[in-house]
Amino acid sequence: MAITPRSQDYSQWYNDIVQNADLAENSSVRWCMVIKPYWFGIWENIQNILDTMFKNTGHKNAYFPLFIPKSFLSKEADHVEHFAKECAIVTHYRLKLDENKKLIVDPEAKLEEELIVRPTSETIIRDSYKRRVNSYRDLPILINQRANIVRREMRTRIFLRTAEFLRQEWHTAHATYEEAEAETKKMHKVYNDFATNFLAISPVLWPKPEHDKFAGALRTYAVEPMMQDFKALQAGTSHNLGQNFWRVFDVKFTNDKNELDYVRGTSRWVSTRLIWWLIMSHSDDKWLVIPPALAPVHVIIIPIFKTPEELEQIKTYLKPLTKSISKWKLKIKSVYFKDTIRLTYQIDDDDQKSMWRKFNQRELKWVPIRIAVWPRDMADWNVEIYRRDTGEKEVVKLEDAINKIAPLLHRIQNNLFEKNKSMRQDHTYYVDNYDEFKEKLKTWFVMAHRDWTTETALKIQDETKATIRCLPFKEFIKKEYTGKWKCIITWRPSKWRVLFAKAY
Repeated sequence: MAITPRSQDYSQWYNDIVQNADLAENSSVRWCMVIKPYWFGIWENIQNILDTMFKNTGHKNAYFPLFIPKSFLSKEADHVEHFAKECAIVTHYRLKLDENKKLIVDPEAKLEEELIVRPTSETIIRDSYKRRVNSYRDLPILINQRANIVRREMRTRIFLRTAEFLRQEWHTAHATYEEAEAETKKMHKVYNDFATNFLAISPVLWPKPEHDKFAGALRTYAVEPMMQDFKALQAGTSHNLGQNFWRVFDVKFTNDKNELDYVRGTSRWVSTRLIWWLIMSHSDDKWLVIPPALAPVHVIIIPIFKTPEELEQIKTYLKPLTKSISKWKLKIKSVYFKDTIRLTYQIDDDDQKSMWRKFNQRELKWVPIRIAVWPRDMADWNVEIYRRDTGEKEVVKLEDAINKIAPLLHRIQNNLFEKNKSMRQDHTYYVDNYDEFKEKLKTWFVMAHRDWTTETALKIQDETKATIRCLPFKEFIKKEYTGKWKCIITWRPSKWRVLFAKAY
């Protein structure tokens, strides 16, 4: 189970981790993947945490159809153009056997209107909201949906781009622009809370440029982390959609002035792409690394024994420790998640595997803490504790271990966050000319001036493969703006620097 070093081949390193840690595999269905139990357990943790955070902000869960009438998408030209080439289309509703007993599509069973397999949910949700909204008293509507999304991808990569993927998506309806904008920004903060406190990642959280916002949106706020190869990834977005999607579906309501008005909406989502984000942000050349806040198993206990009698003695010896672990909880410093995470443990008592194989397997799947116990340890009331993130080992008294595990998990969580934060801060560079810009892009996020035209942004992208990832919030740029800055490529006036990076 060799792993390619990151410095040698970053792409192959990622593939080795996915394969050797048994996280997922390519399906027989082209462009699709099978998510295996261990990694699906992490996705379930992500879903449950986000569910709690969004319910704490007033959202409720619902579900909308997988199939969307083609006429719904046809109403929104900009939206359709963005997804048209990626859509899967259902045209018939029946199969039959031909004269050779071969299964074929029944040509007489053609649908009156083609159905699009959900590439995104805006249109079907707007149609539903139209029947629910009559007055401003019916607003806001705050809905969360767990769903699968289907978009054809020419170049697939497990977790990053597959034809079908899983998604948490939130769609809200509001009476005023101010309410919609406040909702968009608030949920952007929720994303930051989740990224910081659970994913242990320090992303850039700024608005998207005009030419790169979500099709049909007024504003898009992005979550842009840095990967270990110094590329960016759009890991989450929050959109103020204004009235654009609502006008085409004629979703009107009577406002508090007794006037007819169109609803304003927002949407946001995160997907199984988060799993790719986690692997690429934290994992090392020793295999997978996952923050304790999301780990399916927090402590693995490995008894070292030769006989069944020794195993039973060790299990009896460890009962005070295992009983305590079952009661421990991990408290996260989150504004929107007030619950605690109950700790879990497993005992690997498989007598068919060697001690070193057991150690290696847990390195592979990244259980944060490993506790090993030899028969000789019981005489001295000792256990060995191994910390996966730093590789540190220590032998401690059993009674000390009982009080040590939960604080150690907190330190591991914080250590992963600080490492990620330092990487991004240490590799964000400010440049003032185009030559320096092109040089620094190899290993940096780059803050640079540009004129505010889409043409310049696309020219830079064509020449360097770098895109404008985000625009700083005004409170960030007030100190910098003097009116004298120039675009690095056209030398036209520039208001302030923006964030460029190569991206996935």
